[in-house]
Amino acid sequence: MKLRKLTGAAAIIAASGFILAGCGNNNSSSSKQDLTWMAKTELESMDISKATDGTSFDQLNNAIEGFYRLGKNSKVEPGIAKKTKISKDGKHWTFILRKNAKWSNGDKVTAKDFVYSWRRTVDPKTGSQYSYLFSGIKNADDIVAGKKAVKTLGIKADGNYKVEVNLEKRIPYFKLLMGFPLFGPQNEKVVKKYGKNYGNSSKAMVYNGPFKQTGWTGTNLSWKLKKNPYYWDKKAVKLNTINYSVQKTPSTDYNLYQSGKLDAALLDPQAAKSLKGKSGYTIRKASSSIYLELNQKKAAFKNENLRKAISLSINRTELAKSIGGAAKPLTTFDPQGIAQAKGKDFTELVKGTETKKFDSYNPAEAKTYWAKAKKELGKKSLSFTILSYDDDASKKGAEFIQSAIETHLKGINVRVQSIPKKAALARGEKGNFDVFLAGWNADFSDPISFLDLHTTGNSYNRGSYSNTEYDKLVAASKTTGSTNQRWDDLAKAEKVLISTQGITPLYQPAEAWMIRPNVKGVIYNGAGSNLNFKTAYIK
Repeated sequence: MKLRKLTGAAAIIAASGFILAGCGNNNSSSSKQDLTWMAKTELESMDISKATDGTSFDQLNNAIEGFYRLGKNSKVEPGIAKKTKISKDGKHWTFILRKNAKWSNGDKVTAKDFVYSWRRTVDPKTGSQYSYLFSGIKNADDIVAGKKAVKTLGIKADGNYKVEVNLEKRIPYFKLLMGFPLFGPQNEKVVKKYGKNYGNSSKAMVYNGPFKQTGWTGTNLSWKLKKNPYYWDKKAVKLNTINYSVQKTPSTDYNLYQSGKLDAALLDPQAAKSLKGKSGYTIRKASSSIYLELNQKKAAFKNENLRKAISLSINRTELAKSIGGAAKPLTTFDPQGIAQAKGKDFTELVKGTETKKFDSYNPAEAKTYWAKAKKELGKKSLSFTILSYDDDASKKGAEFIQSAIETHLKGINVRVQSIPKKAALARGEKGNFDVFLAGWNADFSDPISFLDLHTTGNSYNRGSYSNTEYDKLVAASKTTGSTNQRWDDLAKAEKVLISTQGITPLYQPAEAWMIRPNVKGVIYNGAGSNLNFKTAYIK
């Protein structure tokens, strides 16, 4: 998902979102306040320390609650914390918890649950890919690196209902981060009870959010979110049940929508075009990037000229059209709308001569760079596989790229392997791929959420890109006291990433959906944990 690593000078945090709403006829589930919803990919994990994908975080956003929640337009709203005190220097935070907050097993949610959760996530033994997001919290970096004990993390419980957090420096977007499920509590008793199985099924988990999950076995493609009777603000929750099913083919899910078996359906390009303007038609914009990671642990992809040749062979405009919805071609790693910087969209600071030469469609130049690469590699031909998820958009994207490369770079043979998301992510994490058609959704609306990913050694740097100048610029953006200098450092870093083709940006997703017109109050934010059903209801 989106979405990453923390510290930096003051920045303007902006997140786009909207409420899915409309008018129309009631459906058959109105009296029961039951929804039927879909996910594009299978659920990976309900363990907040180990989840990495958008489907999992959509579930966690509704089943786990931290100090805050993110409402419409990513507005920070009260969660378990009823009051917050912040020191003048911004480095000491005190969270006062509600005494009526409980887990779905009846246990009270206490300060110790937050301390335990944070320590568990940064503990190297847990293997959290998101532990880097704790950077800037006292001793977090050293703990993740195995240099200090977990108990030295800058969080402590003062009694049952007060949590003290100490930062190493002011983090401009810290409050927004606290609305991300990663920073929520965990029930130590439950974690230890289930051990390795914790979070791998609905039963091996406990919930403190508006909903609790049932019916997920760890491998099946359907489950439910049910209203949590122990939730502290249960009176505000209108829905009784959200019936989820994984639908990987848009034509199938739209048929289910038409027959009344789904209240929301993702549309394929043809349906999106024909249904535009109809009641229920909704565009969901995301602070996301879809891009290629070329595994630079493999000799061929260490070659910069090969990476540039591949980038120049892809017509991003046509690729976006083939994906459908309202997808837009992307030549920067950060998507449009991630943040306003110096009075303009941040991506405008990145675009320029340093990047334009290698981020546009230019078959002739692609051939030139491929010729250089062949000479440097001592090869006349090359074969590799593009790994992708097996949902419709991912498969279409991978096949389009396959055709583009084989058409313009003679001598390269490309195979596409589309597999379930969970399996693809596992292979990506292990570096077991040639080229990975990957995606990232911002955890919060700031460029660092993207740029931290490809620093040397980052857990999400699956392509093993490493560039000293890039690392220095990203690090500098986290220590400068000047907002303008911070923007400059981040923009320069992204220019280095693009000009060396450390990754190959492709398109920014924006999906076309049909949402039942009488479904009200579903909040969707482009960045962070997306779907929020707390205030949703059926009219």
